[in-house]
Amino acid sequence: MKILLWYWGRRGGGAQHAFCLARALAARPDVALALSVSAQGELAGRFAGLGVPLRLVDTFDGALGFAAATLRLPGIVADLRRQAASFGADVVVSVMSHVWTPLAAPALARDGVRFVPIIHDARPHPGDPALFWRWRMRRELGAARAAVVLSEAVAGLVAAEAPALPLIRLPLGAHLPDGVPKPAKATADFLFFGRLRAYKGLDLLRDAWALLRTTHPEARLRVVGEGDPEAVAPGLAALPGVTIEARWVAEAEMPMLIAGARALVLPYREASQSGVLPIALACGVPVVATRVGGLSEQLAEGEGGLLVPPEPAPLAAAMARMMDPATRAALAVSARRAGAALSDWDAQAAALVAALRGLA
Repeated sequence: MKILLWYWGRRGGGAQHAFCLARALAARPDVALALSVSAQGELAGRFAGLGVPLRLVDTFDGALGFAAATLRLPGIVADLRRQAASFGADVVVSVMSHVWTPLAAPALARDGVRFVPIIHDARPHPGDPALFWRWRMRRELGAARAAVVLSEAVAGLVAAEAPALPLIRLPLGAHLPDGVPKPAKATADFLFFGRLRAYKGLDLLRDAWALLRTTHPEARLRVVGEGDPEAVAPGLAALPGVTIEARWVAEAEMPMLIAGARALVLPYREASQSGVLPIALACGVPVVATRVGGLSEQLAEGEGGLLVPPEPAPLAAAMARMMDPATRAALAVSARRAGAALSDWDAQAAALVAALRGLA
């Protein structure tokens, strides 16, 4: 089978997902793989090292670059179509939606190319930009022969938008391009890691932390991610035991950052699924998460972590349980067990190839 893997994003979980999947597909003897990735991407050099046909696409870096690059978009789309045709692609798989995807995907469909997007989010998260979101989603799904979904929460939304579209269900794997890191010395009792956005419930975490510190004054919380913590959780930074690092975390730093926590906390109010959660499980770091969206599918109660309602008191109680060394150690063992399957990208590639063959 000839697969053209398409990812024009630059950094973050999408880039890591694309690389892990590309590496697994490139190793399969029954797959011929070609790549279309952004030349500005954080992992462009690593994609080049896979030794498969590669087209580095000059996309953009920042708002000014976007305006200039959009003028070149017709030529960029035409080049993607030529690449798919010359490679003889049986299918083009879009690893993650890009701002240009709804403009390029219909052109592939008109050429008779099977287009299959991996849908990470089927609707905007509360507080995230929503301009043209539904138009973009309809364009992608309308051009698709099938779609890959990473949680039942997303599957339901996609099915409501495109009832006749076949869905391929895969778990979201652990984005660890260099494998599971060695256990690190703990830097905090709890880590929150990810973009600092309202839907991620940092205000819930703030209120839960105040409750936890009344019974565990020694507890330490590390919050790391890009965004404005004061805008989403006023007063969090002023609480005792809290350290906030409002910054972007490079791909190379991420595994050790997560492995260096005694536990991960995901106090989300809403979620499609979490890319951080599988990494934590693979690293043997237990998780406290709210029972919302795809999180309750990714984490089974007592199997690598604890699930609670999205409220401060239950969240604080679960964090208090996690402060017990014996409880944390037992959950760490089950986390590694669950994470081992999520680190198996060869199995994910095999499942994807089998599903794509079924489309024929």
